[in-house]
Amino acid sequence: MLKFTNSSIVFQELPNEVTLAINIAGCPNKCVGCHSSFLQEDIGEDLTYEKLEDLIRNNDGITAVCFMGGDSQPQYINLFAGYLYARFPDIRVGWYSGRSEIYLDVIYCFFDYIKIGPYIPEFGPLNNPKTNQKLFKVTHPNGYMQKPKLIDITSSFWNNHKFGQ
Repeated sequence: MLKFTNSSIVFQELPNEVTLAINIAGCPNKCVGCHSSFLQEDIGEDLTYEKLEDLIRNNDGITAVCFMGGDSQPQYINLFAGYLYARFPDIRVGWYSGRSEIYLDVIYCFFDYIKIGPYIPEFGPLNNPKTNQKLFKVTHPNGYMQKPKLIDITSSFWNNHKFGQ
């Protein structure tokens, strides 16, 4: 079972979305320089469908939910994404995985955004053009239950930021 530690409303995790970011505990990636290293611990409370619904209902105005972590149990992230897809069809679903590669066994038709990549200090966060992280928009050109297409939209974060060369 997934555990989460907290959630917050964020405006820069997913483009043009008011996002409920849910911090998932038990991260196995151990990224050097991680700004949320406490998420590497087995802490928090179980994330259930009921708790997920409570979080959504208690945060009016959100347009998206993003699971921040969950690499220790991606099958549960997949189940929660499917639940959101069925129960809250107007809310976009994102997932930030600290892995460098996209999971092959995740059903991406339930997601609208997938962010991958460990945080590496010398490359910076997603809004730095030197970043190693990637954000993909999941599109459904042949309908939601067909194989989705992942479009790299990482550069959409670079427009308003200035970084040294």
